[in-house]
This record gives sequence, C-alpha cells and structure tokens, in this order.
Amino acid sequence: MTATATSLDEPDQLEPQPAPTSRRERLLRLWPAATAALAGALLYVSFPPRTLWWLALPAFGIFGWVLRGRSWKAALGLGYLFGLGFLLPLLVWTGVEVGSGPWLALVAVEAVFIALVGAGTAAVSKLPGWPLWAAAIWTAGEAARARVPFSGFPWGKIAFGQADGVFLPLAAVGGTPVLGFAVVLCGFGLYETVRQVIEWRRTGAVPRVAVVVAALSVLVPVLSALAARTLVSDKAEAGTATVAVIQGNVPRAGLAFNEQRRAVLDYHARETLRLAAEVKAGKVAQPDFVLWPENSSDIDPFTYPDAAAVIDGAAKAIGVPISVGGVVERDGKLYNEQILWDPVKGPTDTYDKRQVQPFGEYLPMRSLLKLINKNWTTMVRQDISRGTRPGVFTMDGAKVGLATCYEAAFDWAVRDTVTHGAQMISVPSNNATFDRSEMTYQQLAMSRIRAVEHSRTVTVPVTSGVSAIIMPDGRITQKTAMFVPASLVQKVPLRSSETPATKLGILPEMLLVLVAAGGLGWAIGAGVRGRRAGGV
Repeated sequence: MTATATSLDEPDQLEPQPAPTSRRERLLRLWPAATAALAGALLYVSFPPRTLWWLALPAFGIFGWVLRGRSWKAALGLGYLFGLGFLLPLLVWTGVEVGSGPWLALVAVEAVFIALVGAGTAAVSKLPGWPLWAAAIWTAGEAARARVPFSGFPWGKIAFGQADGVFLPLAAVGGTPVLGFAVVLCGFGLYETVRQVIEWRRTGAVPRVAVVVAALSVLVPVLSALAARTLVSDKAEAGTATVAVIQGNVPRAGLAFNEQRRAVLDYHARETLRLAAEVKAGKVAQPDFVLWPENSSDIDPFTYPDAAAVIDGAAKAIGVPISVGGVVERDGKLYNEQILWDPVKGPTDTYDKRQVQPFGEYLPMRSLLKLINKNWTTMVRQDISRGTRPGVFTMDGAKVGLATCYEAAFDWAVRDTVTHGAQMISVPSNNATFDRSEMTYQQLAMSRIRAVEHSRTVTVPVTSGVSAIIMPDGRITQKTAMFVPASLVQKVPLRSSETPATKLGILPEMLLVLVAAGGLGWAIGAGVRGRRAGGV
C-alpha cells in the first residue's frame, strides 16, 4: 500500500517526461507567425506615399507559402497576424489626434476579415489552380470589409496601392475588385511557380498541368494589364475646361482647426482673391470654374450673412462659379455639403455627402457608448446626416461629379456620378485633422485609381494638402505641398464615354465572390469525402 501511495503521489518517477523544448524548436514554432506578420508589413510598404507597388507580389507569395496546407484554425491566426502587420502601420493616422485607442480598435476589427480570408486560403490551397480560388477569396474579403460594419471601411484595398503599377489599366476593366484580384493572383502565382520549380528539382517530375496553371497565374494578370492599356485615354471627348483648385490652408493642424472656422473660410477666400489678381494681370489663365475643398466654410452661409458675403465676394472677384464645401443646418439636421455659388445668382445647387464617416461625422450606437463612457460621445456632438442623391454640378457647361473625401474609397459613390453624366470628377477633401501623416497620400492614390477606372479627369482640392489635378490616365500633372496656401489652374479634358468598369459596376466583384464560394465549396466537399473515405 505504501508503495502504491507513493507512486500515485509521485507519477513523475514512473512516467518519462518530455525533454525540455530547445530554443531552436521554439523558434521554428514561431516562424510562421513572424513570417505572416512580416509579409503584412511588406504589403504595407507597397502602399503610398512609396511607389514600391511591386512589393505586393512577394507579400502575397509569402502569405500563400505560410498558409499552404495549414489547418483552418492555424490559418485563421496567421491571417490575423498578416492583417495586423499590414493595417497597423497603414492606419496609424487614425490615431493622430484622438490617441491610440480608436486606431487599435479599428485595426483589431478590420484584421478579422483578413483572418477569415487566411482560413479560406488555407482551405483551397490543395485544390488544382488554388491561386485563382485564393485570389477570389481575398476579393470576397475586401467586398465584405467595404460593406460592414457601419457601411464598411474599404481603406487598404489592394487596388489603392497600385496607382504607379503595371496593373493600373485593369481598373478600367472591372474597377478596384478586378485590379486587386489581378495583383493577388499574380502574387500567389509567383509562389506556386517557385514551389513547382523546387519540386521539379527535387523529384524531377512535376505534373504538366500544375506547371501551366502556375505560369498562367502570373502571365494572365500581366498580359491582361498590358492589353487594357487601350482603354486608357486622355483625349477630350466633350471639349475642355480650365479648372482652378484652391487650397487655402488652415491656421493649425489637427482637430483644433475646427475652432478657427472663420479663419479657414477667410484663407480660401484670400487665395481666390490672389488668384483673381493674377488672372487680371495676365499671369494665369482665366478659369471656367473654381473648386474649394470640403469644410472650406464650416460657417453656414445660409444662416450667417457674413459668411455668405465672404464667399460672394470671392466669386465676384474671380468671375466664375465656385464649388464651396460647407457644413449647413437644415430642418434641425447637419449636412456636409458642397454648394455651387454663382457670382451673379449666388447659391444655385447643393450636394450633400452620402457616405459619412462613422465616429468622425456620426456616432454609431450613441446611447450605448454614453452608458459605457459619456466622454466618448463628445467625439461627435451632433451627427452629420446623409444625402440622398448623386452630386453632379453643371459649371460653365461642364458636368462635374462630386465625391466628398471619404466617399472616394467607395466604388459606388464615385461611379454613380459618372453614370449620372459627370464629365470630370472632383474629390473635395479635408485632411487637416491628420496632420502630415500618410493619409493624404493614400487618399490621393485612390483618386488616381478612380481617374483610370472611369476615364475622367479628377481634381482633389484639399484644405491643407496635398491638392492635385489628375489626368484620366492617372498621372498627376500638378500638385501642392502640405500646409501652404496655393492654387492650381489647368485646362483639362472632359470625357463622356464609359469604361467597362463604369458600365459593369458591381458585376465583376459579384462574379469573383461566386468564384470564391465555388472554391470553398469544392474544398469543403473534398475534405468531407476524404474523411469518409478514411473512416473518420
């Protein structure tokens, strides 16, 4: 009995214990996680303001390598780490003025979508032609991220990092979904090609079909992009317009600029008066119309006569219509509004921003947040209401489509200005809140993608920079520095034809989502059949 009691109390004397894990073994266990995070960081480096667009290809190649053959649980974690490596540095600007809390919370939520994409990629990684299925799954993940929660957050779409890349013309074929799909497919295809070469050197025998599929995964996106260049044109189809973009600057960067609303209005009026003097002196061409940025008059000119007088004075001085960005109150609701101000008639048309920014322009779940911490509700004291119709101003005969700031990230918000007749597009923005962060360059790249997607000139008037004029082929022909008053004047082409991307709208994205669903269904079905065959 004594011996038995002793053996129960001291089982380590009877059962051999595993040897302590060596440091090398621990590192080997950690390398997939570290590699996934580093691949995400590599993807971030491919985004503006850098022009290293091609780094997206090895980033996805490494991502595919890490995920291949993993269980869905392991792939879920690796996908989340890839998402953190990518989104943490990409979205750091969201915490410039409000602290790290909102930034980290946003990244934590958005990375969940990439984690799910990782699990899906691992599931299809053993299928024939897996790069195709995996790239479609990435596109499906972006489609979901652009819609939920709170109407979505498309920032970080792969397409938005390709403004300087060879794949850019594909934006005119099927918009951001097709452009992003091609980049991801090529990245996964590069890894599969390398894998097949290594396998051939190791065994001397590789299935011919596998080699062909791997090669096509790389060649088809590149050749398609080269063929799509015929869709890109700067030719004027509906005449030309001489446009002036005004950047008035702000008294100070950050959220505090809102405390100087009258100063911001005065700055933009002053820069317009300076431009008018240069036009009168013959130094600059007379513009046909002038574009001011978002929030260039946060003082409601329909309520305050002094604000209206400042805008009216600027319009009369330059002698042409001005599109003014204001915050106006109507029927007890606030609107982020573009106002078409004629030098003779005054305000003649308006456009209310439709895609308003959660936690920036309106506060979701306000009552719940107030219960948790009443100070959180001070971030947005009064919600901005959504507009209901597309914005297209007729300015000196030209049809100018309007997509205000945050709206440039949403495919539908830009497209429907063109389907409603826009011959050029303006993206009035206010980036002063984000200081000198990369945010303004990321948003500028979006506008370059939109220019090619719809074959339209795009102007970007910004309160504090970078303001720019972009040709329909995505080239920036003029731009300003940040936090300086400046104006840009240029004759630009007006275009009326529609690209395949404009005509097809959401259809290419939905087709790719169906491809993703087909690949997942195949993988799940194959797994079920395999378990049944094995008697599991």
